[in-house]
Order: sequence, then C-alpha cells, then structure tokens
Amino acid sequence: MSSEIRLAFAHPSERSEATAPNGPLGSPLDRISLRDHTVEVEIGAFQAERGTTQRICFNVVVEVQPLTGPIDDDVDRILSYDRVTEAIAHELSEERLNLLETLAARVAERILLEPQAVRAFVRIEKLDRGPGALGVEIVRGKDTVNHEVAEEERPHPRMAYLSNTAIASDSLSGWIDQLETRDRPLIICVGAPELPAPQTGHAMTQRRIDLLAIEQNAWSLAARDHRCVVVSTRTELDWGMKNDQICVWAPSKIVLDAVDGPSAVPSESVALAAWFAATIEAGEMLVIGADLPDEASVPLRSVSVEQVTL
Repeated sequence: MSSEIRLAFAHPSERSEATAPNGPLGSPLDRISLRDHTVEVEIGAFQAERGTTQRICFNVVVEVQPLTGPIDDDVDRILSYDRVTEAIAHELSEERLNLLETLAARVAERILLEPQAVRAFVRIEKLDRGPGALGVEIVRGKDTVNHEVAEEERPHPRMAYLSNTAIASDSLSGWIDQLETRDRPLIICVGAPELPAPQTGHAMTQRRIDLLAIEQNAWSLAARDHRCVVVSTRTELDWGMKNDQICVWAPSKIVLDAVDGPSAVPSESVALAAWFAATIEAGEMLVIGADLPDEASVPLRSVSVEQVTL
C-alpha cells in the first residue's frame, strides 16, 4: 500500500516505469521527459480566475518505440523535445479553457499524433491557487485517444535563391529586410561558391562534395547577416519556421536521405532548390541573379541583381 501511495504522487517518469508495457517486438519502451515546464496563462472555471493569468506547471513523459538500427546522432529519427513543448503551446493558444483535465487530455492526444509516441503521461499543476500545487495527471495511449485531433497546419514558406553575386552585394541586408517583412516564414537557398571543388571521377562521392560546397556557401551567407541560420534537418527547419527564424538550407542530409530524391545534380543549384521548395510545399520561390530551370513544381520568379523588386 505504501508503495502505491508513493507512486501516486511520484513524478510521471516513475509511474511510467512502474506500469511500462513492452513494445510490439517485446522490447521495453524508451522514454523522453519534460520537467517543471512553467507557463503563465489565463485558465480556470472560477470568476476569480477570469481576466488574470496564473502559473501552471507541466511534467510530461512520453513512451516511444525504441529505434531499430543505429541512431547515427540524427535528430530527424527521434521524437524531439520541441514537439512536446509545441503541443503544449498549441493547445494553450487554441482557446481559453476552464479545466486542467481538458488541457491535459488535449496535450496528450496531440503528442500521440507523433508516430514514435506510444503512451503519454501529462501532469499539470496550478501554482498560484493556494499554499501548494493543485493539479491533475492523466495517462493516454494511442489506443485510448477518443476523438480526432486536428493536424497542425504546416506553413507554406516563401523561398529565395541567392546567386553568388547577390550574396556579395551591398544590398543583401536590405533585400533580407524586405523578405523578412512577409507573413510567411523565409527560407534561403544558395549554390556553390565560385571556387573549384575537388574532382573525384566517382559519381557518388562527387555528389557529396558538390553538396558540401553548397553548404560552405550557406555558412558564408550566414556570416554576412546574423539573422540567417543554417539548417540541415527537417526538425531544425520546422522549428525555425515556427519561431520566425530565417533559415538557410544546407542540403546534404535532406537530399541524401530523400526516398524520392531530386533529379537535379548539385551543380544545377536552382533546380535543386526548386525541388526542395516543392518538397516543403513552399508558396513560391524568388530567384535573384540566376536563370530559372526549365521545369519546377512551385511558382518561380527571377529578377536580376540590378533590378530587384520584392
């Protein structure tokens, strides 16, 4: 009995461990956790809780399927902690709620949209309603989600391809100023620098070298404007778009990992950028100082460096 009482008030990670099922292949489930994540919101059913904010604290544990094969230190293969905090932020922004129980259920169900997630333990506590913490804790599994949770709509970013002449232009910061004012997230693509790359005579290794040359230029652009952040994974890209970050695409990982990869070779950098724009469902792509490819799946617009009008 004393053990049961202790577990009733233990951190969700201990409760998860005590009640852990095995995965489909018989192996124990892995866990990720978020501890003492505190936000200030308006919530509550009582009149005294209306028109004012209060602190609420989240402790969340998510049981996930163990990865098969090596992780390779690859953030796109795991369930990122950001997805947990984003689930909380999304549900808090949807509407004002009266009950912690409603909020906990919605957060759990949104987390369980993630393909790796198996069970979610969510504890939420009000910190300002008395001398102690008042809260609820729930556990939900994929098989117990009782209503559909709407998928979060992905943004349709605006993309800009910058030629080497554009990157070197004194007008670069001004163009980024104008592009940054648009309502949609901004992603910038570049080509390789105007320097000879090593030649291997071998298609696979040459492809990697040419992709890395593009990444060198991405870092050169980031050095010219501190607002530009180089990203190489979908996880980084999704986070950047949601947090108003100007992303500069480093293509190697996404291109090499793509199941249905681009037909364009890295030397056809505008066509490669257009493939990426279609992959992430960009609304359009502006090409500054370079020719357009013959075909593209997204609307393209080309302007010269001398006549840029955004």
